[in-house]
Amino acid sequence: MAGLDAGPAIPVWLAEDDLGCIICHELLAWPATLPCGHSFCRGCLKGLWGAGRHWSCPTCREGAAQPLQLRKNTMLQDLADKYSLAARELEGPSPAPGPAPGPRRRPAQLPALSDGVDLSLASPKLTSSTPEGKMRDILHDLEGIQEKLQENFTWKEALEEQTPVELQESPSSSSCPLPDRSHLAPERTSSFARWAINPTFDLGSLSCSLEVSKDCRTVTVAHCPQPYPWSNDRFASCQALCSQALSSGQKYWEVDTQRCSHWAVGVACWEMRRDQILGRTRDSWCVEWKGASRLSAWHMATETVLGSDRPGVVGIWLDLEEGKLAFYSVADQAKLLYEGPVSASVPLHPAFWLYGLYPGNSLTIRQVNV
Repeated sequence: MAGLDAGPAIPVWLAEDDLGCIICHELLAWPATLPCGHSFCRGCLKGLWGAGRHWSCPTCREGAAQPLQLRKNTMLQDLADKYSLAARELEGPSPAPGPAPGPRRRPAQLPALSDGVDLSLASPKLTSSTPEGKMRDILHDLEGIQEKLQENFTWKEALEEQTPVELQESPSSSSCPLPDRSHLAPERTSSFARWAINPTFDLGSLSCSLEVSKDCRTVTVAHCPQPYPWSNDRFASCQALCSQALSSGQKYWEVDTQRCSHWAVGVACWEMRRDQILGRTRDSWCVEWKGASRLSAWHMATETVLGSDRPGVVGIWLDLEEGKLAFYSVADQAKLLYEGPVSASVPLHPAFWLYGLYPGNSLTIRQVNV
């Protein structure tokens, strides 16, 4: 463990989303990293693969011809353990004796670690016998791990308000220029009204981790699995499609994302495999907010980083005549986030993904302002 004179403060950027397993939607336990680079709980992978002959990544579908040897990613395990310990220290002493909670259940949020706060580590007044001192020691340990994970987390500077969002290039991301804005839909929100639709969530495709409102326009991460009837159309992870099949013309709808910490919205073919993730397939497109100041567009498992500003309401413009899909940040006016080509030989459906670690998170399809 580093000494008290460790130097300048560490910018603590770690969020629980970064340590979650997309299969069980909990903190990684005995993390195993596949050859493609994606990590999951070993038990979750074994349960997903079962006795089948398809040993592929649940995220990108990269597979192998024979069973993979799963080895523990000790760095991720160490990081998950320290994160869990830090959360328990912030909670304070338990009111009654009992076993310490394990890393798989998150009893509390950790705002000090997820909000990018700089915590000073050099104060001589803190001792390890105080909660503040224990937190300082934990953060010293995170310093070494930070250097190893730095390549996976990139700080994005705030973009100037008077210019469009620029697509920023990273080593693992594709980059494309913004299109000529004169060929896009009108920028005023009210100008979209003539193309507006009011899609509703399809109950047959809904993951058992999700529940919908009575009007089928709000989808929420459930606190416990829902007893939906089994169906081949039901997603394995926290995803859902809308019932409306869009096959021609121009369509526009808006999604309120303010009550969800990590989400993706876009379109997908009904034939999208139910064990795959939105934007990681040939037949799905989306814009995703990672909950760590990172907004990206995804298609065919290729990420295009868009910026660090979080849109509270996302407008989706689908022009099936021109083969274009555009996403807007909607406020008083619609600000272009991303536009790209879209192609499908079958109809497209509005599609949604809610990261499943936070029960109560929700997305709402809202009425378009006229």
